[in-house]
Amino acid sequence: MSMITSTTWVPRGFAAPFPTKYNFDEEEFERIANLAKLQLEDAQEELEEAEEAEGQDYEPKKKKKSSKKDKEDSAMKTTTDVPGRIEIDDDLKEYDLEHYDDDDDEAQGEAQQMGMFGNVKSLAYYESNKDDPYITLQDEGDDDEEREELQILATDNLVLATKIEDELAHLEVYVYEDDSDNLYVHHDIMLPAIPLCVEWLDIPVGKPGVEKDSVANFVAIGTFDPDIEIWDLDTVDCMYPNAILGQGGNPGEEGKKKKKAKKAKKANDEYHVDAVLSLAANRKHRNLLASASADKTIKLWDLHTAKCAKSYSYHTDKVCSLAWHSVESTVLLSGSYDRTVAIADMRAPTEQPQRVGVESDVENVKWDPHDPNCFFVSTENGIVHYYDVRKASKDPAASKSIWKLQAHDESVSSFDLNTVIPGFMATGSTDKTVKLWNIGPQGPSLVVSRDFDVGRVFSTTFGPDKEVAFRLAVAGSKGTMSVWDTSTNAGVRKFFAQKMPSTLAAEPKVEDRLVGVADDDSSSESDEDEDDDEDGNAAHSMDEDEDED
Repeated sequence: MSMITSTTWVPRGFAAPFPTKYNFDEEEFERIANLAKLQLEDAQEELEEAEEAEGQDYEPKKKKKSSKKDKEDSAMKTTTDVPGRIEIDDDLKEYDLEHYDDDDDEAQGEAQQMGMFGNVKSLAYYESNKDDPYITLQDEGDDDEEREELQILATDNLVLATKIEDELAHLEVYVYEDDSDNLYVHHDIMLPAIPLCVEWLDIPVGKPGVEKDSVANFVAIGTFDPDIEIWDLDTVDCMYPNAILGQGGNPGEEGKKKKKAKKAKKANDEYHVDAVLSLAANRKHRNLLASASADKTIKLWDLHTAKCAKSYSYHTDKVCSLAWHSVESTVLLSGSYDRTVAIADMRAPTEQPQRVGVESDVENVKWDPHDPNCFFVSTENGIVHYYDVRKASKDPAASKSIWKLQAHDESVSSFDLNTVIPGFMATGSTDKTVKLWNIGPQGPSLVVSRDFDVGRVFSTTFGPDKEVAFRLAVAGSKGTMSVWDTSTNAGVRKFFAQKMPSTLAAEPKVEDRLVGVADDDSSSESDEDEDDDEDGNAAHSMDEDEDED
């Protein structure tokens, strides 16, 4: 099984030109040791609960600690009492070979406590071969070549994709080179559970020695586990996240309360107790991150402290989508499986929010980037609604949409609005198609419909910068992602040529551009005459007639 559940772009200029390798020092070792110890304690508690459920008394075996006298007696027995053994020669006694395999009790206890991380110090990754004491022959050329491979240019965009592959979950960090039609995986990050949402952050979190309000390149990831992990995208080969928002981020006394919390599984004001379904970073109040969960609550996190600042529970079912208002930065849009969308001011937690009602479960919500008074809602029935927030009320049934569109026959699992071109919308569905729409004064009209062979579409996102505004990243249930230059389509040029920035409209392209990462399995079955480039990246072209509906 392989699938990409969510994607997001990183604007140009935020990624470090030369990402650094992970620095595993004593302080980092202690941090990992504490987190690993907490996880082992949780596993021990779960084992005890399982044993109790089966009616068995669980008593962990205590290892008998050997005394010095026992070791001496054992050594004497080995050398003299056992038949067939030869007594150790006097010349060899100075090397104390009979105690060669004995471990120091303290070190052994620490290793047992750390479990799988007991030998982590010996597995440390050195940033340079010069720092590795086990490498005596240095090759400066290798360091320069590795540094060049990690380089990210100012004209490159990063595309983040949460992926599940063969029961393993990880975040893939792609580099998209628009000028050379190139898309490749720069590095990846292993995740503890199936990822459901990803949000790029422009503020450092949990990084000592860095100004809290400085500009950074981080990512927040929500999974089936209630915790939210935050990673530094400019550091490769990380072992643990920079911060964890939730109960897993407290390895001290608060972390010891996890057992009771798991049994109760009751929503509270401090952390989520069920899967995190959506994340939304506030671009004006950069230290605020909103999260939506299957526990029916919305949490507002302070990234400076990595603590929950406020919890909201005005929905009656799973909350699946969030969006901050671009002008009124304290207003949050939220969609839920209770078939309502709430418009709430986070400064008034006790006040009931304005609401609109829809015909089925909400899939996604987004504000109109070109009209701050309106927003979009997609549903499980394949419908997209367009609402005016000024006509919303506290009664969901009383609110009527400006227009609604039966965009797909199945669920509209994702959609996006172009922030540069007004009225340009893309929708993706579990029916495996992606559609582009022109939203005019009378409502939307179809521009083109297309199947990108990514399976059920889970993510469709436009590029964030003016230079890549017409690039659409598409990913889905087959675990592949493609970036499509929509301006190469005749229908798109017909509807949006006058709305294009002059730099993009000067030389309209006529050849279809669809860039993706080549699949190793499929490439072996392809025609032998087809040549892939050296990086394993392939640009796929399709006839323009197939693009137009």
